[in-house]
Amino acid sequence: MSVTDAETKRLEERAEQIRETIVEMLVAAKSGHTAGPLGLADIFAAFYFHILKHDPKHPAWPERDRLILSNGHVVPVRYAAMAHAGYFPVKECLTLRAFGSRLQGHPERLRLPGLETTSGPLGEGLSQAAAMAYAFRMDGTKQRVFCIMGDGEQDEGMVWEAAMWAGKQKLPNLTAVIDRNNIQIDGMTEDVMPLESLKAKYEAFNWHVIEVNGNDIAAFIAAVEEADAIYEKPVCIIAHTIPGKGVPEIEFDFHWHGKPPTKEEGKRFLRELRSLNGKVPHEYA
Repeated sequence: MSVTDAETKRLEERAEQIRETIVEMLVAAKSGHTAGPLGLADIFAAFYFHILKHDPKHPAWPERDRLILSNGHVVPVRYAAMAHAGYFPVKECLTLRAFGSRLQGHPERLRLPGLETTSGPLGEGLSQAAAMAYAFRMDGTKQRVFCIMGDGEQDEGMVWEAAMWAGKQKLPNLTAVIDRNNIQIDGMTEDVMPLESLKAKYEAFNWHVIEVNGNDIAAFIAAVEEADAIYEKPVCIIAHTIPGKGVPEIEFDFHWHGKPPTKEEGKRFLRELRSLNGKVPHEYA
């Protein structure tokens, strides 16, 4: 799974494509979450273009790895990554949250092939992922199960019930990824409900814990590679990310947790993203 410098560069380019698509789809929807999806673009590029065993042409392939999105409100980043990976046309991203669209504001499994669960209420994903991992172990199959969660989501008691159970079951095929961006809808996480020491808490529940810069694609892939080498317990990757990554004026601003850009803001955000990546700025229609 190790990644070369050239592969890392291509993955970084994918992440920037994903960020641009996120901005465009949020502008079109006039609704949705901005900061979290932008911060997670590097992680989703790593998953869909390097880590996951999957097939966009056969999304129900039984041997695929499972990627569970627990904090469903950040789904624009998943839709954008899936579109660029070939699950559906990129232009369909502009139907985000539209009536009748397959791309709803929270993912709906029965609407879009390639989604593993329907998520909305926070706290459920880790229980679902742990149950899948347990079932695969019972069946003696090799699929890996990844569960992406928000850090604000750690306020939910159900998360800790699942963490306790998964630790007891010693599930090595389960990897949780916490998006540690330090914001939630009401403010900074440590002001709303202090989480630290998050690492020590998961370790106390018999998890192997890795902390990593979630916006460093090579480092994140190395963390997943380390997780694959752990055979006696589940793994929790605490991925420190910058909310609003790529648009300096909104980075670390919790007000952008659940706020979409206007059309004019979207044009400005795209110019900033493209300027940071050495592209010639242009405006979309």
